[in-house]
Amino acid sequence: MNRTRVVVLGAGIIGAACARELSRAGFDVVVVDRGRPAGGTTSHGEGNVLVSDKGPGAELELARLSVRLWPRVVAEIADEDARAASAIEYDPKGGIVVATTEDGARALTAFAERQTGAGVRAEPLSLKELATAEPALTREVTAAFRYPEDAQVQPAGAALALLGSALRHGARLCADTEVVGAVVHSGRITGVRVPGEVIDADVVINAAGPWAGQVSGRLGAKIAVRPRRGEVLVTTPMPGVVRHKVYDADYVGAVGADSGDLQTSAVVESTWGGTVLIGSSRRRVEFDDSIRPDVLSAIAVKAVRLFPALADAAIMRAYGGFRPYVDDHLPVLGEDPRLENLWHATGHEGAGIGLSVGTAQLLRELLTGTTPAMPVEEFTPARPAVLAGVAA
Repeated sequence: MNRTRVVVLGAGIIGAACARELSRAGFDVVVVDRGRPAGGTTSHGEGNVLVSDKGPGAELELARLSVRLWPRVVAEIADEDARAASAIEYDPKGGIVVATTEDGARALTAFAERQTGAGVRAEPLSLKELATAEPALTREVTAAFRYPEDAQVQPAGAALALLGSALRHGARLCADTEVVGAVVHSGRITGVRVPGEVIDADVVINAAGPWAGQVSGRLGAKIAVRPRRGEVLVTTPMPGVVRHKVYDADYVGAVGADSGDLQTSAVVESTWGGTVLIGSSRRRVEFDDSIRPDVLSAIAVKAVRLFPALADAAIMRAYGGFRPYVDDHLPVLGEDPRLENLWHATGHEGAGIGLSVGTAQLLRELLTGTTPAMPVEEFTPARPAVLAGVAA
Protein backbone atom coordinates (compact mmCIF):
# COMPACT_ATOMS: atom_id res chain seq x y z
CA MET A 1 0.00 0.00 0.00
CA ASN A 2 1.19 3.48 -0.87
CA ARG A 3 0.52 5.50 2.29
CA THR A 4 1.77 8.81 1.00
CA ARG A 5 -0.24 11.53 2.78
CA VAL A 6 -2.06 13.65 0.20
CA VAL A 7 -4.06 16.70 1.25
CA VAL A 8 -6.62 17.72 -1.37
CA LEU A 9 -7.75 21.33 -1.08
CA GLY A 10 -11.32 21.58 -2.33
CA ALA A 11 -14.31 19.25 -2.12
CA GLY A 12 -15.89 20.21 -5.41
CA ILE A 13 -16.04 17.71 -8.24
CA ILE A 14 -12.35 18.04 -9.20
CA GLY A 15 -11.19 17.54 -5.62
CA ALA A 16 -13.68 14.72 -5.08
CA ALA A 17 -12.60 12.92 -8.25
CA CYS A 18 -8.91 13.28 -7.32
CA ALA A 19 -9.58 12.07 -3.78
CA ARG A 20 -11.38 9.00 -5.10
CA GLU A 21 -8.71 8.12 -7.63
CA LEU A 22 -5.87 8.53 -5.13
CA SER A 23 -7.57 6.75 -2.22
CA ARG A 24 -8.35 3.80 -4.50
CA ALA A 25 -4.65 3.73 -5.37
CA GLY A 26 -3.73 3.42 -1.69
CA PHE A 27 -2.79 7.01 -0.87
CA ASP A 28 -3.65 8.39 2.58
CA VAL A 29 -6.04 11.16 1.50
CA VAL A 30 -7.41 14.10 3.48
CA VAL A 31 -9.87 16.44 1.77
CA VAL A 32 -10.06 19.98 3.16
CA ASP A 33 -12.77 22.45 2.20
CA ARG A 34 -13.63 25.83 3.66
CA GLY A 35 -17.35 25.03 3.27
CA ARG A 36 -19.34 21.92 2.52
CA PRO A 37 -18.73 19.34 -0.23
CA ALA A 38 -19.97 20.43 -3.65
CA GLY A 39 -21.11 23.70 -2.12
CA GLY A 40 -19.23 26.08 -4.41
CA THR A 41 -18.81 26.10 -8.17
CA THR A 42 -19.88 22.48 -8.57
CA SER A 43 -23.40 23.07 -7.28
CA HIS A 44 -23.78 25.97 -9.72
CA GLY A 45 -22.94 24.01 -12.86
CA GLU A 46 -25.02 22.34 -15.55
CA GLY A 47 -23.32 18.95 -15.48
CA ASN A 48 -21.90 18.99 -18.99
CA VAL A 49 -19.76 16.09 -20.20
CA LEU A 50 -18.84 17.41 -23.63
CA VAL A 51 -16.55 16.87 -26.57
CA SER A 52 -18.66 19.03 -28.91
CA ASP A 53 -17.36 22.40 -27.72
CA LYS A 54 -13.62 21.73 -27.94
CA GLY A 55 -11.37 22.04 -30.95
CA PRO A 56 -8.43 19.70 -31.60
CA GLY A 57 -5.78 19.86 -28.91
CA ALA A 58 -4.96 18.78 -25.38
CA GLU A 59 -8.26 19.82 -23.81
CA LEU A 60 -10.21 17.83 -26.39
CA GLU A 61 -8.06 14.78 -25.67
CA LEU A 62 -8.79 15.20 -21.95
CA ALA A 63 -12.49 15.45 -22.79
CA ARG A 64 -12.35 12.28 -24.88
CA LEU A 65 -10.56 10.47 -22.05
CA SER A 66 -13.20 11.65 -19.57
CA VAL A 67 -16.11 10.69 -21.82
CA ARG A 68 -14.72 7.15 -21.94
CA LEU A 69 -14.18 7.05 -18.17
CA TRP A 70 -17.56 8.32 -16.94
CA PRO A 71 -19.58 5.13 -17.63
CA ARG A 72 -16.90 3.03 -15.94
CA VAL A 73 -16.77 5.31 -12.90
CA VAL A 74 -20.57 5.24 -12.57
CA ALA A 75 -20.56 1.43 -12.77
CA GLU A 76 -17.81 1.15 -10.14
CA ILE A 77 -19.71 3.42 -7.76
CA ALA A 78 -22.90 1.45 -8.42
CA ASP A 79 -21.09 -1.68 -7.21
CA GLU A 80 -20.32 0.15 -3.96
CA ASP A 81 -23.57 2.05 -3.45
CA ALA A 82 -26.42 1.89 -5.96
CA ARG A 83 -28.17 4.92 -4.47
CA ALA A 84 -25.06 7.08 -4.77
CA ALA A 85 -24.64 6.03 -8.39
CA SER A 86 -28.24 6.90 -9.22
CA ALA A 87 -27.68 10.39 -7.76
CA ILE A 88 -25.10 10.99 -10.50
CA GLU A 89 -27.96 10.93 -13.04
CA TYR A 90 -25.55 9.99 -15.81
CA ASP A 91 -27.35 10.56 -19.12
CA PRO A 92 -25.52 9.81 -22.41
CA LYS A 93 -28.18 11.69 -24.37
CA GLY A 94 -25.84 13.30 -26.88
CA GLY A 95 -25.63 16.89 -27.99
CA ILE A 96 -26.74 18.88 -31.00
CA VAL A 97 -25.00 22.04 -32.20
CA VAL A 98 -26.82 24.30 -34.64
CA ALA A 99 -26.05 27.38 -36.68
CA THR A 100 -28.70 29.93 -37.59
CA THR A 101 -26.81 32.05 -40.15
CA GLU A 102 -24.90 31.24 -43.31
CA ASP A 103 -21.64 32.45 -41.78
CA GLY A 104 -22.38 30.34 -38.70
CA ALA A 105 -23.04 27.31 -40.88
CA ARG A 106 -19.68 27.61 -42.60
CA ALA A 107 -17.86 28.06 -39.30
CA LEU A 108 -19.69 25.16 -37.63
CA THR A 109 -19.08 22.82 -40.57
CA ALA A 110 -15.36 23.64 -40.60
CA PHE A 111 -15.16 23.18 -36.82
CA ALA A 112 -16.93 19.81 -36.99
CA GLU A 113 -14.59 18.66 -39.76
CA ARG A 114 -11.56 19.50 -37.62
CA GLN A 115 -13.08 17.62 -34.70
CA THR A 116 -13.81 14.60 -36.88
CA GLY A 117 -10.19 14.61 -37.94
CA ALA A 118 -9.26 14.45 -34.25
CA GLY A 119 -11.45 11.39 -33.64
CA VAL A 120 -14.70 13.01 -32.46
CA ARG A 121 -18.02 11.68 -33.76
CA ALA A 122 -19.77 14.67 -35.36
CA GLU A 123 -22.74 13.66 -37.50
CA PRO A 124 -24.35 16.18 -39.88
CA LEU A 125 -28.15 16.33 -39.62
CA SER A 126 -30.56 17.23 -42.37
CA LEU A 127 -33.42 19.56 -41.47
CA LYS A 128 -35.76 16.56 -41.46
CA GLU A 129 -33.48 14.58 -39.14
CA LEU A 130 -33.11 17.62 -36.89
CA ALA A 131 -36.88 18.07 -36.66
CA THR A 132 -37.25 14.42 -35.67
CA ALA A 133 -34.53 14.69 -33.04
CA GLU A 134 -35.78 18.02 -31.63
CA PRO A 135 -39.38 18.75 -32.71
CA ALA A 136 -39.60 21.99 -30.68
CA LEU A 137 -36.43 23.48 -32.16
CA THR A 138 -36.70 26.46 -34.50
CA ARG A 139 -36.74 25.67 -38.22
CA GLU A 140 -34.47 28.68 -38.86
CA VAL A 141 -31.37 26.49 -38.89
CA THR A 142 -28.62 26.60 -41.50
CA ALA A 143 -26.51 23.67 -40.25
CA ALA A 144 -26.66 21.08 -37.48
CA PHE A 145 -24.39 18.37 -36.11
CA ARG A 146 -25.16 15.63 -33.61
CA TYR A 147 -22.48 14.67 -31.09
CA PRO A 148 -23.49 11.26 -29.70
CA GLU A 149 -20.61 11.20 -27.22
CA ASP A 150 -21.90 14.20 -25.25
CA ALA A 151 -23.52 13.38 -21.91
CA GLN A 152 -24.78 15.00 -18.73
CA VAL A 153 -24.56 14.37 -14.98
CA GLN A 154 -26.14 16.03 -11.97
CA PRO A 155 -23.18 18.10 -10.73
CA ALA A 156 -23.66 18.01 -6.96
CA GLY A 157 -24.88 14.42 -7.03
CA ALA A 158 -21.85 13.36 -9.05
CA ALA A 159 -19.40 15.17 -6.77
CA LEU A 160 -20.94 13.69 -3.61
CA ALA A 161 -20.91 10.22 -5.16
CA LEU A 162 -17.23 10.57 -6.05
CA LEU A 163 -16.40 11.88 -2.58
CA GLY A 164 -18.45 9.15 -0.92
CA SER A 165 -16.48 6.56 -2.86
CA ALA A 166 -13.23 8.19 -1.71
CA LEU A 167 -14.40 8.03 1.91
CA ARG A 168 -15.29 4.36 1.53
CA HIS A 169 -11.71 3.80 0.38
CA GLY A 170 -10.25 5.46 3.46
CA ALA A 171 -10.17 9.17 2.65
CA ARG A 172 -11.11 11.67 5.37
CA LEU A 173 -12.97 14.94 5.08
CA CYS A 174 -12.33 18.18 6.93
CA ALA A 175 -15.26 20.43 6.04
CA ASP A 176 -15.74 24.03 7.21
CA THR A 177 -11.95 24.26 7.44
CA GLU A 178 -10.12 27.10 5.72
CA VAL A 179 -6.47 26.89 4.69
CA VAL A 180 -4.59 29.93 5.95
CA GLY A 181 -1.00 29.07 5.07
CA ALA A 182 1.63 26.45 4.37
CA VAL A 183 4.46 24.75 6.19
CA VAL A 184 7.53 24.80 3.95
CA HIS A 185 10.96 23.27 4.53
CA SER A 186 13.83 23.61 2.05
CA GLY A 187 11.55 24.57 -0.82
CA ARG A 188 9.14 21.72 -0.18
CA ILE A 189 5.61 21.97 1.19
CA THR A 190 5.15 19.63 4.17
CA GLY A 191 1.74 20.69 5.45
CA VAL A 192 -1.06 23.22 5.37
CA ARG A 193 -2.08 25.51 8.17
CA VAL A 194 -5.72 25.64 9.19
CA PRO A 195 -7.10 27.47 12.24
CA GLY A 196 -5.58 25.90 15.33
CA GLU A 197 -3.50 23.20 13.71
CA VAL A 198 -1.25 21.97 10.93
CA ILE A 199 -2.27 19.13 8.64
CA ASP A 200 0.89 17.31 7.64
CA ALA A 201 1.26 16.38 3.98
CA ASP A 202 3.67 14.68 1.64
CA VAL A 203 1.73 16.13 -1.31
CA VAL A 204 -0.78 18.99 -1.47
CA ILE A 205 -3.30 19.18 -4.32
CA ASN A 206 -4.74 22.62 -5.02
CA ALA A 207 -8.22 21.80 -6.39
CA ALA A 208 -9.92 24.96 -5.17
CA GLY A 209 -11.51 25.90 -8.50
CA PRO A 210 -12.04 29.65 -8.93
CA TRP A 211 -10.42 30.19 -5.54
CA ALA A 212 -7.26 28.31 -6.59
CA GLY A 213 -5.45 31.59 -7.19
CA GLN A 214 -6.23 32.82 -3.68
CA VAL A 215 -5.38 29.48 -2.07
CA SER A 216 -2.10 29.14 -3.96
CA GLY A 217 -1.18 32.64 -2.83
CA ARG A 218 -1.65 31.63 0.79
CA LEU A 219 0.61 28.66 0.16
CA GLY A 220 3.33 30.92 -1.25
CA ALA A 221 3.11 29.97 -4.94
CA LYS A 222 0.32 31.97 -6.53
CA ILE A 223 -1.10 30.94 -9.90
CA ALA A 224 -3.13 33.10 -12.29
CA VAL A 225 -6.52 31.41 -11.92
CA ARG A 226 -9.38 33.91 -11.73
CA PRO A 227 -13.17 33.66 -11.49
CA ARG A 228 -15.38 33.97 -14.56
CA ARG A 229 -19.07 34.17 -13.77
CA GLY A 230 -21.95 32.43 -15.51
CA GLU A 231 -25.72 32.33 -14.98
CA VAL A 232 -28.41 29.74 -15.67
CA LEU A 233 -32.21 29.89 -15.76
CA VAL A 234 -34.27 26.88 -14.64
CA THR A 235 -37.84 26.28 -15.83
CA THR A 236 -40.58 24.31 -14.14
CA PRO A 237 -40.76 20.73 -15.52
CA MET A 238 -41.34 20.54 -19.28
CA PRO A 239 -40.83 16.83 -20.06
CA GLY A 240 -39.99 16.02 -23.65
CA VAL A 241 -39.65 19.59 -24.92
CA VAL A 242 -35.83 19.39 -25.12
CA ARG A 243 -34.31 15.97 -25.78
CA HIS A 244 -30.59 16.65 -26.16
CA LYS A 245 -28.17 19.29 -25.03
CA VAL A 246 -28.71 21.87 -27.78
CA TYR A 247 -26.67 24.98 -28.31
CA ASP A 248 -25.98 27.59 -30.89
CA ALA A 249 -22.51 27.47 -32.48
CA ASP A 250 -21.87 30.88 -30.89
CA TYR A 251 -21.26 28.99 -27.63
CA VAL A 252 -17.84 27.80 -28.77
CA GLY A 253 -16.78 31.38 -29.44
CA ALA A 254 -18.07 32.56 -26.06
CA VAL A 255 -16.08 29.86 -24.27
CA GLY A 256 -12.87 30.90 -26.00
CA ALA A 257 -13.38 34.65 -25.78
CA ASP A 258 -10.66 36.60 -24.00
CA SER A 259 -12.72 39.70 -23.29
CA GLY A 260 -13.95 40.29 -19.78
CA ASP A 261 -17.15 41.75 -21.19
CA LEU A 262 -20.43 39.86 -21.13
CA GLN A 263 -20.61 36.93 -23.56
CA THR A 264 -23.91 35.10 -24.05
CA SER A 265 -25.02 32.18 -26.20
CA ALA A 266 -28.01 29.87 -26.32
CA VAL A 267 -27.50 26.59 -24.44
CA VAL A 268 -30.61 24.57 -23.66
CA GLU A 269 -31.02 21.12 -22.10
CA SER A 270 -33.38 19.17 -19.90
CA THR A 271 -32.69 17.25 -16.71
CA TRP A 272 -33.94 13.87 -15.50
CA GLY A 273 -36.63 15.70 -13.54
CA GLY A 274 -37.91 17.46 -16.66
CA THR A 275 -36.76 20.97 -15.82
CA VAL A 276 -35.00 22.85 -18.60
CA LEU A 277 -31.65 24.53 -17.97
CA ILE A 278 -31.15 27.68 -20.03
CA GLY A 279 -27.73 29.28 -20.40
CA SER A 280 -25.25 30.61 -20.85
CA SER A 281 -23.25 33.68 -19.94
CA ARG A 282 -19.61 34.47 -19.28
CA ARG A 283 -18.20 37.63 -17.71
CA ARG A 284 -15.31 38.54 -15.45
CA VAL A 285 -16.55 40.38 -12.36
CA GLU A 286 -14.16 39.00 -9.71
CA PHE A 287 -16.32 37.42 -6.99
CA ASP A 288 -19.35 39.66 -7.36
CA ASP A 289 -22.23 37.19 -6.94
CA SER A 290 -25.10 39.52 -7.73
CA ILE A 291 -27.72 38.29 -10.19
CA ARG A 292 -28.17 40.79 -13.02
CA PRO A 293 -31.59 40.87 -14.74
CA ASP A 294 -30.05 42.18 -17.97
CA VAL A 295 -27.81 39.11 -18.17
CA LEU A 296 -30.73 36.76 -17.56
CA SER A 297 -32.76 38.60 -20.18
CA ALA A 298 -29.98 38.28 -22.78
CA ILE A 299 -29.76 34.54 -22.10
CA ALA A 300 -33.53 34.10 -22.36
CA VAL A 301 -33.81 35.99 -25.66
CA LYS A 302 -31.24 33.75 -27.35
CA ALA A 303 -32.79 30.59 -25.93
CA VAL A 304 -36.26 31.52 -27.21
CA ARG A 305 -34.83 32.01 -30.69
CA LEU A 306 -33.72 28.37 -30.58
CA PHE A 307 -36.82 27.00 -28.84
CA PRO A 308 -39.82 29.29 -29.39
CA ALA A 309 -41.89 27.17 -26.97
CA LEU A 310 -39.75 28.51 -24.14
CA ALA A 311 -41.39 31.92 -24.54
CA ASP A 312 -44.25 30.63 -22.38
CA ALA A 313 -42.08 28.71 -19.93
CA ALA A 314 -42.35 29.42 -16.22
CA ILE A 315 -38.95 30.21 -14.73
CA MET A 316 -38.58 28.48 -11.38
CA ARG A 317 -35.25 29.97 -10.39
CA ALA A 318 -31.98 31.45 -11.60
CA TYR A 319 -28.52 30.85 -10.28
CA GLY A 320 -24.97 31.87 -11.01
CA GLY A 321 -21.53 30.57 -10.24
CA PHE A 322 -17.83 31.17 -10.76
CA ARG A 323 -15.66 29.18 -13.14
CA PRO A 324 -11.87 28.90 -12.76
CA TYR A 325 -10.49 30.88 -15.69
CA VAL A 326 -6.96 30.91 -17.15
CA ASP A 327 -6.04 33.28 -19.98
CA ASP A 328 -5.07 30.48 -22.37
CA HIS A 329 -8.28 28.52 -21.62
CA LEU A 330 -6.47 25.34 -20.59
CA PRO A 331 -6.62 23.43 -17.30
CA VAL A 332 -3.72 23.55 -14.88
CA LEU A 333 -2.46 20.11 -13.91
CA GLY A 334 0.91 19.24 -12.46
CA GLU A 335 3.53 20.11 -9.86
CA ASP A 336 4.28 23.74 -9.16
CA PRO A 337 7.75 24.67 -10.49
CA ARG A 338 8.45 26.89 -7.46
CA LEU A 339 7.30 24.75 -4.54
CA GLU A 340 8.02 21.04 -4.48
CA ASN A 341 5.12 18.69 -3.71
CA LEU A 342 2.50 21.37 -4.36
CA TRP A 343 0.32 20.19 -7.24
CA HIS A 344 -2.47 22.02 -9.02
CA ALA A 345 -5.65 20.56 -10.53
CA THR A 346 -7.78 23.51 -11.55
CA GLY A 347 -8.48 26.01 -14.34
CA HIS A 348 -11.10 23.91 -16.17
CA GLU A 349 -13.45 26.90 -16.46
CA GLY A 350 -16.95 25.62 -17.39
CA ALA A 351 -15.76 22.12 -18.29
CA GLY A 352 -14.71 20.90 -14.85
CA ILE A 353 -17.68 18.58 -14.30
CA GLY A 354 -17.01 16.65 -17.48
CA LEU A 355 -13.20 16.72 -17.22
CA SER A 356 -13.02 15.73 -13.55
CA VAL A 357 -12.58 11.97 -13.90
CA GLY A 358 -9.96 12.29 -16.63
CA THR A 359 -8.08 14.89 -14.61
CA ALA A 360 -8.09 12.58 -11.60
CA GLN A 361 -6.71 9.66 -13.58
CA LEU A 362 -3.90 11.76 -15.04
CA LEU A 363 -3.02 13.09 -11.58
CA ARG A 364 -2.84 9.58 -10.16
CA GLU A 365 -0.65 8.45 -13.07
CA LEU A 366 1.71 11.39 -12.62
CA LEU A 367 2.02 10.88 -8.87
CA THR A 368 2.69 7.15 -9.21
CA GLY A 369 5.17 7.50 -12.08
CA THR A 370 2.86 5.74 -14.54
CA THR A 371 2.92 6.86 -18.16
CA PRO A 372 -0.06 9.22 -18.50
CA ALA A 373 -2.97 8.17 -20.68
CA MET A 374 -2.33 11.27 -22.81
CA PRO A 375 0.31 14.01 -23.11
CA VAL A 376 -0.03 16.55 -20.29
CA GLU A 377 2.68 19.07 -21.14
CA GLU A 378 0.17 21.72 -22.26
CA PHE A 379 -1.42 21.69 -18.80
CA THR A 380 1.82 22.43 -16.92
CA PRO A 381 1.67 25.05 -14.13
CA ALA A 382 5.01 26.34 -15.44
CA ARG A 383 3.48 27.90 -18.55
CA PRO A 384 3.37 31.71 -18.91
CA ALA A 385 -0.44 32.02 -18.67
CA VAL A 386 -0.34 30.44 -15.21
CA LEU A 387 2.66 32.30 -13.79
CA ALA A 388 2.50 35.67 -15.60
CA GLY A 389 1.95 38.59 -13.29
CA VAL A 390 1.85 36.62 -10.06
CA ALA A 391 4.22 36.73 -7.12
CA ALA A 392 6.82 34.00 -6.92
